[in-house]
Amino acid sequence: MSYLITQLSREWGFLLRQKYLVVLLLCSFVLSAFAIYSGLSEVNAQQQTIERLKVADQSDRAKVQNKQTDPGMLAYYSFHLTYSQPSNLAFAALGERDIFPWKHRINLLALEGQIYESDAQNAELAQAGKIDFVFVISALAPLVIILLFHDLFANERTSGRHDLLVTTAKSYFALWGARITVRFIAVMVCLMLPFLVGAFIAGATALDIVYVSLLCIAYLGFWTALSVWWGKKASSAPRVASSLIGVWVLFAFIIPILGDLAINKSVYSPKGGDIMLTQREAVNDAWDLPKSATMEPFIELYPALAPYTRMSSEFEWKWYYAFQQMGDVKAAKLSKAYRDAAEKKYDLAGVVSWFSPPLLLQRSLTRAADTDSIAAYAYEQKIRDYHQQLREFYYPWLFYKGDPTKTALENMPRFDTPKQ
Repeated sequence: MSYLITQLSREWGFLLRQKYLVVLLLCSFVLSAFAIYSGLSEVNAQQQTIERLKVADQSDRAKVQNKQTDPGMLAYYSFHLTYSQPSNLAFAALGERDIFPWKHRINLLALEGQIYESDAQNAELAQAGKIDFVFVISALAPLVIILLFHDLFANERTSGRHDLLVTTAKSYFALWGARITVRFIAVMVCLMLPFLVGAFIAGATALDIVYVSLLCIAYLGFWTALSVWWGKKASSAPRVASSLIGVWVLFAFIIPILGDLAINKSVYSPKGGDIMLTQREAVNDAWDLPKSATMEPFIELYPALAPYTRMSSEFEWKWYYAFQQMGDVKAAKLSKAYRDAAEKKYDLAGVVSWFSPPLLLQRSLTRAADTDSIAAYAYEQKIRDYHQQLREFYYPWLFYKGDPTKTALENMPRFDTPKQ
């Protein structure tokens, strides 16, 4: 044990005397810390936005309910906040929360148009994304590993010390093992320490912390082993570095980009705009169609309302909201095709990720943080489920109950997503 400690202590001293390695490790720490700070700030901003909108949502709806008593007017002017609360790991892997909306305000009108009318944002900024921890680990950390390990053997050969060191060393570990271990521990501490601090601040569970840590250790271990193996027999450090950077470019960029292009070309998917247009055309056309063209298919969905479909005037709210739902029914096939295509693309991207370790790590961490496209579409389904609850609440008042009572309004379905 004392021999092991001696070798490791020697290598720590040797590492600390190499200024360029110390600077590289400090840059790694600063970059990781910035990514964690950026992630925590973004998640905190989203949480504050949700809390602020919840208060405003209740206040706006209360004002509408004080002014309106007619159920049709209430349903038209009352908006309901829906949101996807960021998980305790979201700070480390923001994932698709930069792309997919995580908040919507909906009313009783046709839903598909409301879903696909996402939050307005700067398209270029959304495409660029944010520097989060998963980006630093998956895309940038391999470069740090390459710079730390590419010249491990080549420098000794270039300086003429290699054969002497190998001859005088008591064991392989005494010479190379201790050096590899010290450098790997140093880079792991610099990259992971900010994450551990951020996880404590965010309230992540011990299981989540262990899971993310093991994934990062395995991933960085892969790049370390690759760098050591590639440079073991080499005598030119620049040649080793350029070869490893080429492998990094292949894994981090070329394979994901080509895979994405191939997936998009092979899987047809309708656009959100097509779904929204189909739904709106169906709603607009309903004004010129006979009332029966709307009410007959509507009653097939709600047979219990059949006795109350008779209309005594040209316009009644029950007919209006019935053809709003028929607009959704008209667009349902396209909407399902869109979701099925998205699911297929996600599965195919999973196949591609087995050929790209950075992409595989990103998928694993965003899944753990509940910030991937699976989480986005799960939130979308919650919106649909909640909208259906609102319809089931309003329809009896629209068709036969009359004006809703104050007690009934207080019992209106509420959207509530517990924090992950």
